[in-house]
Amino acid sequence: MKNRRLTTKEIALAAGLSAISAVLQIIHVGYMSPQFGMWIDIVAVTWIIGLFLFGLRMSFIVSLIGAIIITLFAPETWLGASMKWLASFPVWFLLGIWVIKKESAYQYYKSLKHLILPVLCAMAIRCIIIIPVNYYYAIPIWTGLTAAKAMVIIPWYIIALFNIVQTIVDVAFAWIIVYKFRLDRFLPKE
Repeated sequence: MKNRRLTTKEIALAAGLSAISAVLQIIHVGYMSPQFGMWIDIVAVTWIIGLFLFGLRMSFIVSLIGAIIITLFAPETWLGASMKWLASFPVWFLLGIWVIKKESAYQYYKSLKHLILPVLCAMAIRCIIIIPVNYYYAIPIWTGLTAAKAMVIIPWYIIALFNIVQTIVDVAFAWIIVYKFRLDRFLPKE
């Protein structure tokens, strides 16, 4: 990762992507499971877009600002923001680390085949982190259920399935927006 200051255009892009992610959380575009209350949404898509266009540093900035805005304005407050950030972190972080010694993330991930292995690894890490965090942190705070009762009501594989689908949605939508809709054409040429 280069240690340089962000340009004015990069700061504006980070602010815009963060604002879009927060709005998507506030109006909650997506699908909510009526049985389990879990969402498949597009909030973190902009976090991955930041990664594809500018790399790990931009993804971190966009996700952090987005999570802060979600904390302040979304009905799910700090709990929703912390869970979205924690669940999405393994995805954008692993995709960013994967290309540290390679060409830019933008160039490397143009090829879909380069996404397969890091996305599979990110899915596994995401599930390893988010399943216990759901049982011992989010579900008890959100519903008042004990972890043991939550494990009976919501099986671990349901949480894993939702997070696997969410990872696919985040990465696929971001890839389509950046590479198929050519979002890069609006960025400054270096």
